[in-house]
Amino acid sequence: MSFTNVPDVCTINVRAALSAMEEAQMVTLKQLEALHWIAQLGTFERAATKLNTTQSSISKRILELEASTRLALFDRNQRGARLTEQGEQLLSLGRDMLDIQQRIFELRDAEQPPSRRLRLGVTEMCALSWLPRLVSAIHDKYPTVNLKPEVGMSRNLYDRLLEDTIDIIVIPEAFSDPEITSVRIAEVSNFWTARPGMIKTRRPIDLQKLAEYTILTQGSRSGSTLLINKWLRANGIAFQRTLSCDSLTAVIGLVTAGIGVSYLPQQCFHPLVNESKLAIVPVKPALPPIPYATMYRNDRPSVFTAAISDLVRSVCDFSFQGRESN
Repeated sequence: MSFTNVPDVCTINVRAALSAMEEAQMVTLKQLEALHWIAQLGTFERAATKLNTTQSSISKRILELEASTRLALFDRNQRGARLTEQGEQLLSLGRDMLDIQQRIFELRDAEQPPSRRLRLGVTEMCALSWLPRLVSAIHDKYPTVNLKPEVGMSRNLYDRLLEDTIDIIVIPEAFSDPEITSVRIAEVSNFWTARPGMIKTRRPIDLQKLAEYTILTQGSRSGSTLLINKWLRANGIAFQRTLSCDSLTAVIGLVTAGIGVSYLPQQCFHPLVNESKLAIVPVKPALPPIPYATMYRNDRPSVFTAAISDLVRSVCDFSFQGRESN
């Protein structure tokens, strides 16, 4: 006799039993809802009336909840529906879950999206050029967003992103990590500048000649500084006389005062050249462009942050003209 086509009854029964056990171990929102209204109204009967069901159905939900949690939720030695200490603790957690359910329903029924927080970090150069335009664009497109912009050094902002204390940053693309999405939005050209009359030449000088002057830079936590220093090392240049300052605005002040030579974003600070407050120093080879990117974490919901990244790309303009058009 062949048993090839005979069902494995034992296997089917075991699977059914396991499925029943898994279902019995689940804590449902209906069970927590019953627990909440019993505690709120004082009796199983009133809870049943509130939930438009029968008292026996409410009793069944509580028994299932006690079986799933293996907790005695009510003191059977007392008259009335009096919770045990463990029952009160479970009730507190259950109310949190019911509150989340209610917020989900409100999200479904809301005419406009609920308020959400956006922690945005940008460098000083972004703040000096296109940040006001971005703030206006975000408020126009997402009027309920609670925007918290911050201005800081690239390395500090990137560390904050890794620590998950900021949502999206816009910095030079000097860092990378598998957990971080980086979307390039622009490339920024830099030029060497000095106080007018400090370097009297119209012909391009080389980097070795430039090394005779004090070089003013932002600090080592600046993304632009990291990228340009890497390029200088590749060209065999190590400036001996340098002065670093974290503030880009302070660096500009030092240059205009004749303290030294610095590289500055061409679009952003060309108006100072037109006003004869800065002079362009022709140097060969030319500085490489600095790539800027929006960055956000991969392990967080990214639809909203990706939309903000697209918005940044649409408004970023690293020039005074872009700022003044706002």
